[in-house]
Amino acid sequence: MASSKYLCLILVLATLALTDSKLQLGEPQETSITYYIQDYSYGPNATLIPITGVSSDGDWAFHRFGTIFCTDDPITEGLDASSTPVGRAQGIYVTSALDGSNTHVLISLVFTNEEYKGSTLEIQGASPQFERVREVSVVSGTGKFRFARGYATFETVYLDMAAAYSVIECNITMLHY
Repeated sequence: MASSKYLCLILVLATLALTDSKLQLGEPQETSITYYIQDYSYGPNATLIPITGVSSDGDWAFHRFGTIFCTDDPITEGLDASSTPVGRAQGIYVTSALDGSNTHVLISLVFTNEEYKGSTLEIQGASPQFERVREVSVVSGTGKFRFARGYATFETVYLDMAAAYSVIECNITMLHY
């Protein structure tokens, strides 16, 4: 009998705690943002490097199964690399399809600009490499994007193969608290 009283008390306290936390969070808000990821694949200022998947001659390719890349790309407000910086895209890409058609993306968008400074967005998912627009999930966030969920699209809007430089437009739509 005493154990059922304690169980009821625990349920009441848990319900109050959940209700209180919902009141503190408020209603989720929807935010849509567009930024540009500046990606440098080779050279002294490379922001994307292969970790595995490099052949014996030192060559590497995005389409080679098992290749893992580490990235720390600048994120800007505009297409041009000299536009206002807003943060960094830090994480890893893994070429996860045998035929090289998919890369698994695990990226943290770490914001440094005034509006979102200290906030992050966590992006994850299979990204079909040869599609014009790739869609992945926004699975979480911190700071101004606490409990974020939604989706992001990546589209390569500029590519200079000779300079190993590309710009990826990142459109994010999410709900967060």
